[in-house]
Amino acid sequence: MLFCAALSLLGGCAGLVNKTTQRFSDNLRTAILNADDPATVRDGLPSYLLLLDAMIEGDPQNAGTLQSAAKLYGAYAGGFVTEPVRGKRLALRAFNYARRAVCARNAGLCAVLDQPFDPFAAEVAKVTIADIDVLYSLASAWAGRIQQDSDDWSAIADLPKVQLLTERVIALDPAYEGGEPHMVFGVLHSLRPASLGGKPELGKAEFEIAIAQSQGRNLMAKTLYAQYYARLVFDQELHDRLLNEVLAAPPEAPRLTLMNVLAQQRAKALLDSGKDYF
Repeated sequence: MLFCAALSLLGGCAGLVNKTTQRFSDNLRTAILNADDPATVRDGLPSYLLLLDAMIEGDPQNAGTLQSAAKLYGAYAGGFVTEPVRGKRLALRAFNYARRAVCARNAGLCAVLDQPFDPFAAEVAKVTIADIDVLYSLASAWAGRIQQDSDDWSAIADLPKVQLLTERVIALDPAYEGGEPHMVFGVLHSLRPASLGGKPELGKAEFEIAIAQSQGRNLMAKTLYAQYYARLVFDQELHDRLLNEVLAAPPEAPRLTLMNVLAQQRAKALLDSGKDYF
């Protein structure tokens, strides 16, 4: 405390706390993503979500902490919550944290988030590589919210904005996060059949890119490929091949282990339900 008090005379203590908060939230996120026991994460993660909430209360403009909260709330909603109402509520919290992270980093983009598409697109085009993390945090949280509300046409109406954000991330760094934005794109294009405005063949291409860029280590890409594309077009052969490949693969990979274990659990459930689906 005396050290911080001394630094405060030079305006330095706030910066030190910000860095410590950022480092902790980053380390927490990495530790969770590297976990190999989803049940432990499921039971323990709510406490850390509340901890991140508290950290944000004390430092509401810390974009890094806001991004970590957005990612972990989104992961918890998508990976562990089965009640639709609760899933929507948590996905909305993830989205709101991602919005706040954007506003902490990029005032221009913040100002047009709720504006019509054209002014929104103009600001997205200005985003540089320096803000790619916050841009992707928004895109993935927004996509998660749409997935939770896929029966709500007002939510579906935001798809063009999410697609534009994802396109910008890919334009800035085609291999960002091992191709994960391509996986998001694959889901977005495969939410609806072509007859209702979807673009499932583009979704298929994006899933293939995601798999290639992660060198097959991101097993969720194959699982979502089967769940969203193969089921949408009723391709049982592709569906079963992808899911069996997921189940046969080792799940351990840096920052992907938890996602891969969850992908394998989902793959098994999809294979079992596929007998009645097709």
